[in-house]
Amino acid sequence: MKASVRIFRSLTTLFVVSLLMLTPTGTAMADPFGNFVAPVPDPDLYLPTPLGEPWFDPPAGYEQQPPGSVLATRPVTVGPLLTPVTSTQILFRTNDSKDRPVAGVTTVIVPSAPWTGRGSRPVVAYNMAINSLGNTCAPSWTLPRGIAREIPAVQAFLAKNYAVVVTDHEGPRQAYAAGRMAAHAVLDALRAMVRVPQIGVSASSPIAVTGYSGGAIATGWAAQLAPTYAPEVNLVGAAFGGPPTDYRILLTSMNGTVASTLFLSAALGVAREYPEMFSLMNANGLRLATVAKDMCVSLLAPGGAIAPIPAQALSDVPNVDRTEIARNVIAATRLGGDLAPTVPTMIYQGQQEFWIPREGAETLYDEWCAHGADVRLEEYLGEHLIVAISGIPGAYAWIDDRLAGIPAPTGCSSFGR
Repeated sequence: MKASVRIFRSLTTLFVVSLLMLTPTGTAMADPFGNFVAPVPDPDLYLPTPLGEPWFDPPAGYEQQPPGSVLATRPVTVGPLLTPVTSTQILFRTNDSKDRPVAGVTTVIVPSAPWTGRGSRPVVAYNMAINSLGNTCAPSWTLPRGIAREIPAVQAFLAKNYAVVVTDHEGPRQAYAAGRMAAHAVLDALRAMVRVPQIGVSASSPIAVTGYSGGAIATGWAAQLAPTYAPEVNLVGAAFGGPPTDYRILLTSMNGTVASTLFLSAALGVAREYPEMFSLMNANGLRLATVAKDMCVSLLAPGGAIAPIPAQALSDVPNVDRTEIARNVIAATRLGGDLAPTVPTMIYQGQQEFWIPREGAETLYDEWCAHGADVRLEEYLGEHLIVAISGIPGAYAWIDDRLAGIPAPTGCSSFGR
């Protein structure tokens, strides 16, 4: 049987499964069958289906406002939480990966109890591992419905009386794994937050940014772009773990394995910011984009067990990952390089990682240190899911110290490398 036929059958299976598993709160594709049978290489066809909620639509002329401008606000109820809070969602102006104006959304959660510590109430910008392609997967949708998977982490910071900011860092196109879009969204959310008086967070509040895995993409990029993109944001530190830093590495670790659908979904998310990538896709590549365009991680992740499709099989271009388009996009989405944070940063990583190898974190550490950044790298026994838990105590204690104004050690140091 030809490889293209096997892939078509695998995609058909995924397509049927996805249609059966879409929940009533999900959104349907305009013509899923038609575009699956005869796909068209139009990037707009592979954007997430709109929610149909007018609040998410930016007002006319918003593009002329500066990044971080507040476009709309609304109160929301977030849960389940143990700490009494007041929560506000903000629609704000930001930039996409190519510095084009777009609207972003963030959810700001503030404990009802007054801050009694020194200075202004600290803030944690917590970046969830959204790792998804649909609008109903974003935190602004899942938090008010009580279905956000990482709500325990939010609660942990709220219990310390910190304010917590959870941003839809994939942007309005749900551009999974597009680091520049994520950084802009996170930093502009923090700009917008202090421009809403009723939230009660001061511009002088110390801010730490954190996240794991997909959330580490947003965190690492926010840390390294902050000095040039949003120098006025009062970041005091960044801590993140399990970072996918370089898609050239992931091409060897995730591509064509049981993790392949997550890798291919990230490729589609990035293509939403860099639509020139669609010119590299064959019909099966476009079919996969049709199937996955509104999926959340709970449906995306298991797909590799059904169809461990390599990215190269979804293009008719020889050595597609070595084309000029692919090289440029991989370079544009790679953490590190000539960019580095100016605030203290902590990275934690599993020594036995197989999907997101330690090579990426170690290279990032070396590059940031070479640029004079203050970086702590801690490597623990275990793979990705284990270190997602075991790395929390050290990372959160590190964040507590930065928010308390305790200086981080200067220079670079590592543990377990």
